[in-house]
Amino acid sequence: MPNKVLIVEDEPLAQDHLQRLLRLIQPDIQVLDCLDSIAQSVAWLQNRQSDLIFMDIHLADGLSFGIFEKIQVQTPVIFTTAYDEYALKAFKVNSIDYLLKPIDEDDLRAALHKFSQRIAASPALNLEQLLQAMQRPAVSWQERFLVHRGERLMSVLTEQIAYFEGEDRYVYLVKNDGSRYIVDYRLSDLESLLNPAHFFRLNRSFIAHFSAIQGMISMSKSRIKVELLPAARRPVIVSTESCQAFKAWLNR
Repeated sequence: MPNKVLIVEDEPLAQDHLQRLLRLIQPDIQVLDCLDSIAQSVAWLQNRQSDLIFMDIHLADGLSFGIFEKIQVQTPVIFTTAYDEYALKAFKVNSIDYLLKPIDEDDLRAALHKFSQRIAASPALNLEQLLQAMQRPAVSWQERFLVHRGERLMSVLTEQIAYFEGEDRYVYLVKNDGSRYIVDYRLSDLESLLNPAHFFRLNRSFIAHFSAIQGMISMSKSRIKVELLPAARRPVIVSTESCQAFKAWLNR
């Protein structure tokens, strides 16, 4: 376990939450400092060292990857991030630890254990490779969808869409006004076409726009019932495997 850690995070509540969890897990841990910007971090790291850095990706003055472009960081890093499928793929490829926000005690405990095992086996993490993996081409999200009802065709802008629903062999586009149209897509296809900042795959049958989520009911630690507007024709339960990512998406 690390003895001295640095926290790079621009949200005071997130700083406090992480410190509380760290001291709960390891009472003798020393948090050397909490920094909220690239500039502060560069100045600190040029003169001081820690055993481990917890680093948020989005800081007050830009993406934290800018730190590594200015100085060489030898200290291992565990990134904290709101859900971003591309970032997570990059971390997995490069064997970099990450924690989804809001940070859970069990996840933090597991990450610290994994860190200790990795440092004992291999002290260097390839941050340069991570930065290269993050340099993905700009993504162009679909702006409108051609729908049909019988012989009638029309084009619907994505901002008019409340959610998509898969039912039997069909996928329906449901507009904000409640009207429903069949689309010639599978839900798995739509996931790659829709902006993940606005749409989330709730379960096998629903992809919803953020504005359509009117309420949520916690059914257990790992299941959430979602109330949509317009109201769905059946209960919408966030799957167990998606629950943590859904919470992080709501909190980004």
